[in-house]
Amino acid sequence: MSAPALDQARPYMTALADELTKAGAIRTRPWAEAFANTPRHVFVPRWFQQETNDKGIAVWREHQGTASADDLAAVYRDQTLVTALDPATAEQVDETAWTGVATSSSTLPSLMAGMLEDLSVEDGHRVLEIGTGTGYNSALLCARLGERLVHSVDVDPALVQEAQHHLADTGYTPQLAPGDGTQGYPTSDTFDRIIATCSVPGIPRAWIEQSKPGTILVADVALGIEGGLVRLAVDEQQRARGHFTTTAGRFMAARQQARTYTTPQRPERAPEAETRPTTVTATDIRGNYPLRLLLALHLPGAELVYHIDDTTGAMAIQIQHADGSWARTPLVGENTGTVTYGGDAELWKQAEAAWRWWNDMGRPPQDRFGYAREADGSAHVWHIPDGTRWNLPTGV
Repeated sequence: MSAPALDQARPYMTALADELTKAGAIRTRPWAEAFANTPRHVFVPRWFQQETNDKGIAVWREHQGTASADDLAAVYRDQTLVTALDPATAEQVDETAWTGVATSSSTLPSLMAGMLEDLSVEDGHRVLEIGTGTGYNSALLCARLGERLVHSVDVDPALVQEAQHHLADTGYTPQLAPGDGTQGYPTSDTFDRIIATCSVPGIPRAWIEQSKPGTILVADVALGIEGGLVRLAVDEQQRARGHFTTTAGRFMAARQQARTYTTPQRPERAPEAETRPTTVTATDIRGNYPLRLLLALHLPGAELVYHIDDTTGAMAIQIQHADGSWARTPLVGENTGTVTYGGDAELWKQAEAAWRWWNDMGRPPQDRFGYAREADGSAHVWHIPDGTRWNLPTGV
């Protein structure tokens, strides 16, 4: 990394750290200093920004380099930057535009800062990062703890190699390794802190086995309709208990093999049954993250998608189950107080029950929900004030 490039970026690095501090994502001086002294542009020399082209097609517009002030400003904005597209789906539309599925990104800096603060690192802590990605998060950890204490694993060897080069450009050589992150770090080491920048359906046993009594885990658990970040402490019996954090955010799912991307296999949808009034609307669901988390607990095996009517183009929120049942409620228009469903009528009744419970309990935020992984691998979520409990499906 040339000195002029760093000098040119320094004001943007400082401004980003100040912005994250004012927003409350950064809460301590060591992390403010780490962000102010870690050049993000080194780790994202190429990124894609979504836009609609002149033909009305949604495309990823490619950006390369940070030669201009506009490019630097974009890199140091508090935004996620998509850094890779699935080779199997990517198609070039014009000289700088592509269609395809995003597969890797440089995470929203405020989300990274919140997770790093939730990790509660102290000097001397050995940290394992699951999901090396661009290497920017590893660099921040190196800036805070020193490269000797930072370990990171990623399923994609090419990403690991590229991250190593970028880290070397910033003067860091942490311990990076290619491999399936759900299997932990490929040695018998144990760690004081583990942070995952990919989502998992449940906390893997390997992470517990590489923990010590008192190890803190920060990870994104995917529960179906919704999920979120949990902060857990591991005890002497290899139980991990904690709660969902006030930092909200989601990550791409962990993969077991590099360059392997799967499209969900969905069953044929049940025929439409009826339309009826409903007490919970699409706006209620879209606008309340804790409610979506609660819906995931009430409706295991379901997912939430946006549905666009083939005839009118109207958009609705749809909950659909693996058995083919579905229910949708429109986002706009005269029928926002109705639900149309097919298959099991209980699907939407459960959504309404979750809505009633959440309101009866005073609309608790997500950090009022605890998460526990027992030593046998079973897991559950509970409402911390009153102990209401939801067992998660076996194997999650």
